[in-house]
Amino acid sequence: MPLLIQEVPVINAPIELLLLADPSEDKIRSYLSGSKCFAASIGAVEVGACVVQQRGTDTYELMSIAVHPAHQKCGYGTALLKWVIEFYRSCGARQLEVGTGTFGYQLAFYQRQGFRVTSIDRNFFVKNYPEPIFEDGIQLFDMLRLTLRYSDTTA
Repeated sequence: MPLLIQEVPVINAPIELLLLADPSEDKIRSYLSGSKCFAASIGAVEVGACVVQQRGTDTYELMSIAVHPAHQKCGYGTALLKWVIEFYRSCGARQLEVGTGTFGYQLAFYQRQGFRVTSIDRNFFVKNYPEPIFEDGIQLFDMLRLTLRYSDTTA
């Protein structure tokens, strides 16, 4: 079965999937309001989800993207991200932004699609989460801010 990606109402956002990318349900619920939610499914099974929030007239931020562990490393996350990039390109976006940890597969995941590091938010994870967040046994402290500028990419 092919992968189907479509916008879903934020009230139907698959919180359990989004918690894979952001461990705070309160934070997820806080940014769902005013966002668009997209789900990737195979048949009746939701395998991935993504939340994007408008930050300016032509700037959007990828707040969360996640793929169910049983479906990771199958290309679904890449397909979902590429779909979202093209969706916002067709909407006239100038840029798409994302924040992520300073190491790990997520950084390369975004860079492969043309995102470039634009700034560092020092101690973001310490200031914004009550419990320490670990990735591959290493505590996350700083957040890298990455930007994909559509003028820098070809259609």
